[in-house]
Amino acid sequence: MAHVELAGISKAYGAVEVIRDLDLAIEDGSFTVFVGPSGCGKSTLLRMIAGLEPITGGEVRINARRVNEAEPIERGVAMVFQNYALYPHMTVEQNIGFSLRMAGLSKSAISQHVAEAARSLQIEPLLKRRPAELSGGQRQRVAIGRAIVRQPEVFLFDEPLSNLDAELRVSMRVEIARLHQRLGSTMIYVTHDQTEAMTLADKIVVMRAGRIEQAGSPDDLYEDPANSFVAGFIGSPRMNFIPAQLRAGRLEVAGSPFTAALPGADGPIQLGIRPEHFTVGEGAAGFSLTVDVVENLGGTRFLYGTLADGTTLVVEARDRPGLKAGDVVPIGFAPERAYYFDADGARIRKAH
Repeated sequence: MAHVELAGISKAYGAVEVIRDLDLAIEDGSFTVFVGPSGCGKSTLLRMIAGLEPITGGEVRINARRVNEAEPIERGVAMVFQNYALYPHMTVEQNIGFSLRMAGLSKSAISQHVAEAARSLQIEPLLKRRPAELSGGQRQRVAIGRAIVRQPEVFLFDEPLSNLDAELRVSMRVEIARLHQRLGSTMIYVTHDQTEAMTLADKIVVMRAGRIEQAGSPDDLYEDPANSFVAGFIGSPRMNFIPAQLRAGRLEVAGSPFTAALPGADGPIQLGIRPEHFTVGEGAAGFSLTVDVVENLGGTRFLYGTLADGTTLVVEARDRPGLKAGDVVPIGFAPERAYYFDADGARIRKAH
């Protein structure tokens, strides 16, 4: 296991700065996920930890050792790539054991390490096959096995499941979670999929434009987002945002009797409500939702619709069969489940 520290890390390509003075501590044995939209710098940050991308400023430390100038092989890390990067002319067994052969291990030692990795990933029957004979999920297991045999201090995953279909992504997420439980190694994982982040992570690091917006446990980020960007990024379906006005410390929402006392200057703000925090049907005071689409998932339904002012919402409606496009239904919410954000997206904490 290893403790990874990023101290004042920055990265620039000429005049274009893609990582800006970033600080982060990654604990021994943790599963940390970098998540954010495309172009936010998460893969660049991972490659700097791996030694595949030079660092413009700051320090990367692994177990308190500065590794800025160290070669990738000297850092005690192993990386699993999005495109698997397997040698097509080699068998699975040869692909997994390649780095060990390069390191000069004996044939018996290589065989032992390869067998252990194959057993842990349940790919023993595939050892004599070549990559072209494997499915996408099997190729990804081979790529992970190649990392395991190196016995690294840190595993690095760069969007390893993005080339797989939806069903296989779900099963591979479970496999990677089990692998972390078995090995107890420090793992750093990059994805743009917040569902993967919520499923796998001990700590989620939400990035935007080369900066960390918030870092914390999945529950922390879901229940206590620092700003509207994090609130809207973490959660599926995403949080709803309803325009409102703050006047003399009172919140006014158009078309609704809802009011609340809030600190801050007068002006426009946003009211944030997660889909599952709405109530639907008779007795739900507040808004009228015109239903455009009903997404029926069996155990629950999501209503995609609009308010009278054109605001679009996604509302969870459990135990509400019979709803259909064109219906107008009353919806409401408990004030204590609402979130508030100023015009710049910063969180407004409700006065007590």
